[in-house]
Amino acid sequence: MRALRAAGELEDEHVLDHRQAGPTVFRMLVGAQLRRLREAREITRSAAGYAIRASDTKISRLELGRTGFKPRDVADLLTLYGVTDEAERQAMLSLAEQANTPGWWQVYSDVVPSWFEAYIGLEQAASVIRSWEVQFVPGLLQTEDYARAVIRLDHTATRSDIDRRVDLRMRRQRILTSPGAVKLWSVIDEGALRRLVGGAPTMRAQIEHLIEMSELPNVTVQVMPFSSGGHAAGGGPVTILRLAAHELPDVVYLEQLVSAVYPDKPAEILHYWDVMNSLSVQAEPPARTAATLRRILGEL
Repeated sequence: MRALRAAGELEDEHVLDHRQAGPTVFRMLVGAQLRRLREAREITRSAAGYAIRASDTKISRLELGRTGFKPRDVADLLTLYGVTDEAERQAMLSLAEQANTPGWWQVYSDVVPSWFEAYIGLEQAASVIRSWEVQFVPGLLQTEDYARAVIRLDHTATRSDIDRRVDLRMRRQRILTSPGAVKLWSVIDEGALRRLVGGAPTMRAQIEHLIEMSELPNVTVQVMPFSSGGHAAGGGPVTILRLAAHELPDVVYLEQLVSAVYPDKPAEILHYWDVMNSLSVQAEPPARTAATLRRILGEL
């Protein structure tokens, strides 16, 4: 998957920071290493599960990084896989311990569903984020007022819940301006820019903010104009994350109303890269983004 890059995309220099990445990526790292060790010894998931008094389903979840690790389980699996070097064992156990450390965003767990917490962990550990948005401006590029208007569309949220969710969204955006900032490349449908979320003043401020953000060296914004006709991503928004932990595959994230899907087969990931690259070719080029946004701004 590392070879799948759009023309002109820069190599990333992002370094994985455990203080920002939180548990999600470290679970994936530990799980991937345990899978490699198991497969190298030709041990089945069932046999591995038996060794730690668990099912093969739990081994699958551990290897995919979808659950936390008990130190005893990791130690027992390392023994089963023939890892006897003490330094190697301690390195894995230390990584597993980091995988169990709560991320900074978990203080918002009362207002954020568990399926979205996992995404935040991936987002915070990404070196490159590519996204396609149909209905709204991407969350990482939203103003506070626009974010509040979007979140208010969830009529079940209380005022306190809305405030905390807005605060979380603003904190997530720090990855765009912090040292080793993520490279964000977003293609936004023109309809999302003309939809008056929060009213005309809020929308004008939002588009002005997009113009400012698109000037950052690590942020690329493109507009998919109505005049482009149909395109390959008619199914809805798509996000692809390239993680700073280079031994991990790219992650495709498809958000739904009350859940999210992570297609993880190599052929599926390749397909979504093809779609994303196609959208970038079909949209207005980045050099025209500011002019396009100013034109839309003048028509609001």
